[in-house]
Amino acid sequence: MASIFTKIVAGEIPSYKIAEDENFYAFLDINPNAKGHTLVIPKREENKIFDLSKEEYDGLMSFSYRVAKALEKAIPCERIGMSVIGLEVPHVHVHLIPINTMADMQFVKKDKLTNDEFKTIAEKIAENFK
Repeated sequence: MASIFTKIVAGEIPSYKIAEDENFYAFLDINPNAKGHTLVIPKREENKIFDLSKEEYDGLMSFSYRVAKALEKAIPCERIGMSVIGLEVPHVHVHLIPINTMADMQFVKKDKLTNDEFKTIAEKIAENFK
């Protein structure tokens, strides 16, 4: 059965898209730790990050780097934190989170955003994606 992320890539479930290319897709986390919390995924569904081929892994990290640079320009923060946990959805995903303290990476504090806030944030990050 396809993961929720595969359904997002296929357009079956809406998302706040940041960027995409032929292999990767970046979108806002709808249950964010902070404003701008972004998920970067390979379009091809794979459960574990180290089950990706070396080329896919390198591509994912390169794409994540570009998204993080755009995120850093769009959202004021001390830095962009990165985490790969992968237990919540069986599809590889990189969390890119604007952080100001270590607590911002703990996945316990969640920001509540409106649909308009999500749209505005996604557009602002996407404008900086190169």
